[in-house]
Amino acid sequence: MKLTSISRKPMSFVAATTAAVGGLLGLFIGTANGSGLIGILAGGVLLAVLALILPRFDNEKLARWLTVGLFVLLGSLFGGLPLMLLGIFVGWFFGWFIFWLYEGRYRAKLPPYATSNQVLWHYTFRVICGAIFIFLITPILVVMPLSFNAEDFFTFTPEMLRLDPEGYSLKHYRDFFTNNEWQRSFQNSLIIAPIATIISVSLGTLAAIGLSQSHVPGRRAIMAILISPMIVPLIISATGMFFFYSDIGNFLEGTVGLGKNFVGYVKVILAHAVLGIPFVIITVTATLVGFDRSLTRAAANMGANPVTTFFRVQMPLILPGVISGGLFAFITSFDEVVVVLFVGSASQKTLPWQMFTGLREQISPTILAVATILVVISIALLTTVELLRRRSERLRGMSPG
Repeated sequence: MKLTSISRKPMSFVAATTAAVGGLLGLFIGTANGSGLIGILAGGVLLAVLALILPRFDNEKLARWLTVGLFVLLGSLFGGLPLMLLGIFVGWFFGWFIFWLYEGRYRAKLPPYATSNQVLWHYTFRVICGAIFIFLITPILVVMPLSFNAEDFFTFTPEMLRLDPEGYSLKHYRDFFTNNEWQRSFQNSLIIAPIATIISVSLGTLAAIGLSQSHVPGRRAIMAILISPMIVPLIISATGMFFFYSDIGNFLEGTVGLGKNFVGYVKVILAHAVLGIPFVIITVTATLVGFDRSLTRAAANMGANPVTTFFRVQMPLILPGVISGGLFAFITSFDEVVVVLFVGSASQKTLPWQMFTGLREQISPTILAVATILVVISIALLTTVELLRRRSERLRGMSPG
């Protein structure tokens, strides 16, 4: 069934725009096959012809299915199963895109008074944002299938490109969970990151609450100093921490008599806590912006002491911000490698440190499996942060949801 049209556009406009998008797609496919210019020409001509033919169909749904079938057929002829799967997506997109242009649906959600230049900029801006997102996320998406490579390579094998099950294996994941070096570094990360997070959350929350008070003198300067680890280049921070914690380590070992291994953990944990505190301060400060100060005054009038007021009144309301800051601090500590190289020793080798060693010395494909695991953990934590952010907005009355 044909969708309701807004205003049909000239075929010259539809064909030219579709050819430009087809040429861009052809550039990527042609470059992957050794000839970007041929790809541009083939993609532009093919899509221009489709743009001239498809609008002549009275049944839009049929035209779209025919487009999908055409690209699936082309994919099977030139690349087998992988390009057939890609053809399904490409065919669906261009089947929709051509009618979207021809029927003028791109103006459906825009003000009727928008000029052509405003419409062009509206979609150009979104294309730029989408391109940036794709270029940022693509390297991460490439790592994931590579982690299932049956060979010890950092590239896609012919079997993988053919989607042959023989080209895929879980051996790199098995190596991670059975290799002593990887497990020791993983355990170190699980020891250091949670303790550093607890310290970051405790000190960062107190600092944010204190700096949110209007009577604190020089609070802007103090805030700038506290969040400076986020701004200062990490290599500079790591160098400064090396000299600072070396003196502390010598004191703890020589004067207090603590073990060298224990002192090493203390230094790394404190260094990571310093890196995590700014994230907690920023998230908790943002939560305190909408906090109703009259609640704490009411609690004081009812006889509650400051500690009781904090845990019974203030903490439940700012808890989403505190947890969000803690998650960011945990991710920072869990993924950090530069500072631990300066401050720690071989006994405190963390998972990122082991990955760095694997790239530099062994070229171990297990790194790909570890990277995939870390990406999954990061996605889970960031999803939690987003859910907490929405909950915080609801608690502060900023969202009707």
